[in-house]
Amino acid sequence: MKLEYIVGFAVGSLVFLFIRGVNTLPALLMGALLYLLMTQSGGLRDFGRRKAGAVVGDRPDVTFHDVGGQAVAKRELVEALEFLKDLEHAKALGIRPLKGILLSGPPGTGKTLLAKAAANYTDSVFLSASGSEFIEVYAGLGAQRVRELFQRARKLAREKKKSGAIIFIDEIEVLAGKRGSQVGHLEYDQTLNQLLVEMDGLSLDDDVRILVIGATNRPDLLDPAIQRPGRFDRMVRVDLPDKEGRLEILKMHLRNKPLDKSVDLEALAKETFGLSGAHLESLCNEAAILALRKRAKKVGDEELREALDKVIMGEKLDRRPSETELRRVAVHEAGHAIVAEKVRPGSVAQVTVSPRGNALGYVRHSPQDDRYIYPRETLEEEIDILLAGALAEDVVLGSRSTGASNDFQRALDMAKRIVSYGMSPLGVVDRDTAGPDLLAKATREILKAAEERTLPLIRRYENVLRRIADDLMVKETISGDQLRELLGSASKVAWRWRKLPSNRGKVRSRVEA
Repeated sequence: MKLEYIVGFAVGSLVFLFIRGVNTLPALLMGALLYLLMTQSGGLRDFGRRKAGAVVGDRPDVTFHDVGGQAVAKRELVEALEFLKDLEHAKALGIRPLKGILLSGPPGTGKTLLAKAAANYTDSVFLSASGSEFIEVYAGLGAQRVRELFQRARKLAREKKKSGAIIFIDEIEVLAGKRGSQVGHLEYDQTLNQLLVEMDGLSLDDDVRILVIGATNRPDLLDPAIQRPGRFDRMVRVDLPDKEGRLEILKMHLRNKPLDKSVDLEALAKETFGLSGAHLESLCNEAAILALRKRAKKVGDEELREALDKVIMGEKLDRRPSETELRRVAVHEAGHAIVAEKVRPGSVAQVTVSPRGNALGYVRHSPQDDRYIYPRETLEEEIDILLAGALAEDVVLGSRSTGASNDFQRALDMAKRIVSYGMSPLGVVDRDTAGPDLLAKATREILKAAEERTLPLIRRYENVLRRIADDLMVKETISGDQLRELLGSASKVAWRWRKLPSNRGKVRSRVEA
């Protein structure tokens, strides 16, 4: 109420002075400046004292059983948390307390859930904050908020009669970035220094044992001082889930949804390679929404497949290309699908020309196994698949289009990777040892060899390609099984080289198998 009294008195005084003929313009400008300061920092009442971090209850309800697909990360985290649960044994063994655990990994992999589960596991109070909450334009405010956050953790633990507290800082790279990277702005460095001081002051003999858990998807941006032992002692990698992990996550998010018996979750887990736990949760939710729209009583395979397309590619668009454009898109996607199926049998899950996101059509792949390393043969197969769309347009329609620009860019990037990883005939080279001209020549040769491998395959299955394109024009979508059926019927016709008696060279001849 004091602030309201002050404002009221100031306004009344300005009105009185204006009536008496006094120039009140300087006072108005000063008032406007004070107002800007108030709105910038949350008001004069808490100017410089705004608290960072949100308290999430006495103890989060999330347990490690609620975090799917992260068996290794959970095991490492549980091992690190034992000192909080068994203090006397830790003291007897002379163990110094772990002061910090850093969770690093792509977005949506469950880092926040793991931090909440850690608080539940250790029966600790839980405070959550974001790295951006500590950074201000005013010097010293960030450091003050760091101090207050640790004070609040101790105070809350004492109020709740807990012996431990966990402070979770998301996007910690904002707060703990490399010092000196922000030229002319020491606020970042002061805030980080204060965090280092607070962590150095933690002790096993404190009445409230504090553990700091940081989360980041850019560990390369962190200052080396915060990553050394004695501060963040454990670096726990929270990666994208593997096939078994994805299956576990799908079951977890579908357990409260009526699921049709025909749904094959193992096949769905295989097709969702590269998706995070957040993506899989969204997939299950979108499938339930689609079932609701259709007034279906259960979530079926059709809803899950459509939801997968939506999560990967985006919402289906109302726009429809012209008949000529649709024909070109169908030929393009058919080329991708045929080459993908021939170089990697059983890998195509679906081919469609339904516009989604920025794509007028696409081929969804279903890898047989999760891959983590790629030999040169695999990268060359990927280049063949990428070039197949444009080559199919060339063979069937006589020209290429701008629709292949993204394919070309990805193929070029992959060819550069082959050269830079030392898998080309040049061996281990870089721009300093080989020069840009030699590297460019090696890249062109890789792309040229890919075209020479792919073009005969497109020509060999040209009739099937045309038939697939015709089906896509009518149905918009065909499954991988339908594609394989069409290719199977075409395999009855084989192509081989034969030498003519007249020695006019080799020509391609069609013969019955």
